[in-house]
Amino acid sequence: MNPHDAPALTSAQTPKRELDMTADVSLQLLEQATDGVVIINERNEVVFFNPAAEKLWGYSEDEVLGRNVSCLVPSVYRGDHDSYIYKNRKTGVNRIVGTSREVTFENKAGDYISGEMSISTALLGPEKKRYYMAFMKGVTEESHRRKLLDLQNTVFQAISNDMLVEDVADLVCREVESFVPNTVSVIILLDENNHLSILSGSGLPRRYAAALENMSLTEGDLAALGNDLSEANSIVWDSYRSLGISLGLHNCWASAIKSRNGRISGIFALYSRNQYKLSDWPQKIVSGCVPFCSVVIENYEAQQHIAQLANHDSLTGFHNRTAIHKVIKSMIDRPGDNEFAVFMVDIDRFRDINDTLGHMNGDAFLKAVAQRLKDLSRSNYILSRSGGDEFVIVVPDCDEAKAANFAESLIKAMQEPIEIAGNLLVVSLGIGISLFPENGPDGESLLGHAEIAMRRCKKEARGGYCVSSTADNRAAQDRLLLGSALRDSLAKGMLNLHYQPQVDIKTGKLYGVEALSRWNHPTLGNIYPSRFIAVAEDTGQIETIGTWSLEEATRQIIDWERAGLYVPTVSVNLSAAHFRNRGLPALIERILKERQISPDRLCVEITESVMMDENEDTMEGLAAIRNLGVGLSMDDFGTGYSSLSRLTRLPLTEIKIDRSFIMNLDHDANAQAVTTAVIGIGNRLGMTVVTEGVETEAQLKLLQDLNCDVVQGYLFARPMPPAELLEWSQGPAKTLALELVASNTAESKTKK
Repeated sequence: MNPHDAPALTSAQTPKRELDMTADVSLQLLEQATDGVVIINERNEVVFFNPAAEKLWGYSEDEVLGRNVSCLVPSVYRGDHDSYIYKNRKTGVNRIVGTSREVTFENKAGDYISGEMSISTALLGPEKKRYYMAFMKGVTEESHRRKLLDLQNTVFQAISNDMLVEDVADLVCREVESFVPNTVSVIILLDENNHLSILSGSGLPRRYAAALENMSLTEGDLAALGNDLSEANSIVWDSYRSLGISLGLHNCWASAIKSRNGRISGIFALYSRNQYKLSDWPQKIVSGCVPFCSVVIENYEAQQHIAQLANHDSLTGFHNRTAIHKVIKSMIDRPGDNEFAVFMVDIDRFRDINDTLGHMNGDAFLKAVAQRLKDLSRSNYILSRSGGDEFVIVVPDCDEAKAANFAESLIKAMQEPIEIAGNLLVVSLGIGISLFPENGPDGESLLGHAEIAMRRCKKEARGGYCVSSTADNRAAQDRLLLGSALRDSLAKGMLNLHYQPQVDIKTGKLYGVEALSRWNHPTLGNIYPSRFIAVAEDTGQIETIGTWSLEEATRQIIDWERAGLYVPTVSVNLSAAHFRNRGLPALIERILKERQISPDRLCVEITESVMMDENEDTMEGLAAIRNLGVGLSMDDFGTGYSSLSRLTRLPLTEIKIDRSFIMNLDHDANAQAVTTAVIGIGNRLGMTVVTEGVETEAQLKLLQDLNCDVVQGYLFARPMPPAELLEWSQGPAKTLALELVASNTAESKTKK
């Protein structure tokens, strides 16, 4: 208990002095000492208390004499103090007699004061009894300055050693609480939305911490803090005083923290667990800590900014693909029932918007879509932009029925046009949904299944949504298996090329061959190109296959020549990914030089997706390849969204009519009309027209009548290995091809 809490001593109760100063000169000298002197007897009672001690503690001698010395010890230290004296009396072990150390004591006003204390023993009085004498010198101001300086150095050292900022903040709070016993210190952050959050302050009662973290500051609050940092006290205490007192907090000292640019970045607060009034020392501590608390917060914000860049999409502010994997993993690892849904959201035909309006407006469109997705999502939904025009939304506590409702709301909300650069754009989405735990045990499989469902949706239900199914799961496993096997087969050289002859329709001579990839796996068997090419595109192996095809096809030209077969040209299919690689022209040039092959003997086939690509690298790459003298062929022309204006701008040498038009050529007027138009366009643009899929003499005759240039199909030969093509060129099959062309040509001339 504190001395002032005990019954007051009256003048009639003046304590009897155990030591007679008049009989002991040494006591008279101690009475005049400038340091505070306290002497206690074997019962730990104060028997001497000089005027300097009265000044330090604020008690009169009469208030202290005869009382236990613990009345001069701060309440927080009394238990340790009493235990120490007891052990010393009992064992005689004394670790402080004859030493000097700094201690904290409590004066009558309730202030904590620092002092330098030394203890000795003396035999006093006529009976020469043993007494303990404590000499105390007040060093409060010096001690405070030194403690703050030491703390500052400790903080800066910790930051320079790359200690986690949260740990540095905890260190500050622990040290301050040791400076001012029976207190709780807190570092509070103020974010860009003026919302409070606690960076450090584990000793603060949870209810009080929750109250602070629900607070947002007004502009008026910020203005007041800017004018007077101590106004923070009214923000973090005055409004919550009743709650604080109910939780054992009885006072608060606080100061706003300013960053170097003058922005209010946080608040440093110190709460007392004592009911009595403290001195200005806590406020000095708080004010003294504010400068390096500002450094701590600046480092914290810098770390958060770096984390933001590493884990968030710079355009939308959503999580990026790396971060969404972490989020999904944390949801899976969370104990309890963790049912949730993963939505893969893709914008239909976004490339058209990007190409038409430009990349800046395309970005503005994506931001507008992202805002709508955010507006439709609850606060606990996690949103991510995984790249391009794909978004991921993770919805907690979501089963299939809830997922369907949310997907419907997304589709409906996107029907409202978005205005970009004066254009009203209607958004159509393709949404794939996977569910945990039904569709996979981890983020990779859940995202994969959602993507597969989204792709199925874009094929079967454009502008709608699809939920991952068992069939999707099987397809995903199949693609995973094929992707791994393909990578292994590429490394071991297990792919090969087959070649299909192309015949000049006027002369019957070999015009060239098309190189087609084939894969016969030792355990999986013969795998069709339609399967493994799609897997190669999804797994990033398609460029490897294209490069290998170029190397292999040009090598084969040399091998055929050595065997006596001259192949005028070989066509190789390359993907859109290859054309976005700036190194493609240099790669082709290197291969041609190494093989010593004339560039016009190589033709690179491109798809309509390449033709529609406005990427500058793609356009420059096509021009560079053509400048080498290499041919450029538009494969499967007419099956996609070909633009005739773009056709005239590209440096093409050849157009290939897709087999889908030739199948019904002899009995379908529409197919004949399209084929006639394409052949006419090609002829007028000076391009060679190649027709694929010719299987009957009737088709061949019609194409000759339409003035087609080159034909290719089963009527002449199937795709075959290099050795078989050599045999074909020397055998009756080629002779038959020549005869077919010659006879049909003669017949056409006769009719004319």
